[in-house]
Amino acid sequence: MSRTRSQSRELAFKLIFSSEFNDYTMDETIFMAFECHDLEVDEFTKRLADKTVEKLEEIDPIIEKFAENWSKKRISKISVSILRLCIYEILFEDNIPISVSINEAVELAKKYATDDDASFINGILGNMVRTLELEDK
Repeated sequence: MSRTRSQSRELAFKLIFSSEFNDYTMDETIFMAFECHDLEVDEFTKRLADKTVEKLEEIDPIIEKFAENWSKKRISKISVSILRLCIYEILFEDNIPISVSINEAVELAKKYATDDDASFINGILGNMVRTLELEDK
C-alpha cells in the first residue's frame, strides 16, 4: 500500500473524527476501519491518530484558548478533529513543517467542512503559532 502523506493524514483525520462517536480505543477504531471498509492503515497514519488522541488533554485546552469567544462545544466535530490533528503535528512532530501542517488542515476543512470552517481553522492555528512564537521546522 502506497499512500502520500496527505492521504495518510486524511485517513488519520477520519479515524480521529470517528473516535468522537464511540468509546473504542484507537486500535479498535483502526480494526473497525479495516474490517468494515477494508482500509489499511500505514505507520504514519497510525502514529498521527494514536498520538493525537493520546495528547487530547494537552491539545483541547489549546483549542479553547485560541478559539477566541468559542467554546470547543460550539465548534463542529469535523473542525475540532482537524484542529486536534494539526495542533498535535505542530507541537509534537518535529519533521513536519508548521506551514505544511496548517495548509493540510485548511485543505481538509475545505474538503470536509466549509470555507468558513477553513478560515476559522486557519485563524486559530495562525494565532496559536504567533502567540507561542513557534518557528517553522
